[in-house]
Amino acid sequence: MPGFRQLKKTILGYLSDKNADRGLAAIRRLPGKKAVNPLFSFFYNRDERVRWRSVTAMGMVLADMALNTPESARIIMRRMIWNLNDESGGIGWGSPEAMGETMARSRLMADEYHHMLLSYIMPDGNFIEHESLQHGVLWGIARLAQARPELVESAVPLLYPYLKADDPMHQGLAAWTAGLYDCPKTNDTVAGLKNSPVVLSVYTGQSMETATIGELASSRCFIT
Repeated sequence: MPGFRQLKKTILGYLSDKNADRGLAAIRRLPGKKAVNPLFSFFYNRDERVRWRSVTAMGMVLADMALNTPESARIIMRRMIWNLNDESGGIGWGSPEAMGETMARSRLMADEYHHMLLSYIMPDGNFIEHESLQHGVLWGIARLAQARPELVESAVPLLYPYLKADDPMHQGLAAWTAGLYDCPKTNDTVAGLKNSPVVLSVYTGQSMETATIGELASSRCFIT
């Protein structure tokens, strides 16, 4: 197995592959424990495509680990949770997205950790105050909601402040989830957003796509 620098270079090549499926499949063939640290480093990459594909790749790798060595997957999930803790000294870019991606792919990880992801929008929980990081939390929740809607349903009322926010990305990402549910707290606001022509750039699994807030609220755009 190559050293860390060479492995990181190899994984960067896979993440940059024009054929996303091919690159991600190649990463999955690597030993999971070896791939994790390079993938963490790419959460901070300046290239948006690399950054987001590293999230997808991390979810794939951890889902595979959850099947074969679940305790190893738990260790990485706890590491992402630590990255989002104030005491970590960092910001935790990419961690909430990767948590959502992992749980969308692994029932075991979803059952054990969905409450942690949802706690980041709970005022009396582990509320994330950093507005840009909130985007990642909301994307992770949308990813989980589209794959396992029953695990997110109880938290949908907590999306209301984001639906009413001035930040269009907050509105769009929150509506992406809330639009999937019949929730008295959010129904009227989501209905109002369904006509919004504001265009956002959102990641849908392999690439960045443009979608209006209205399309997100109407569930016409999905993460695959």
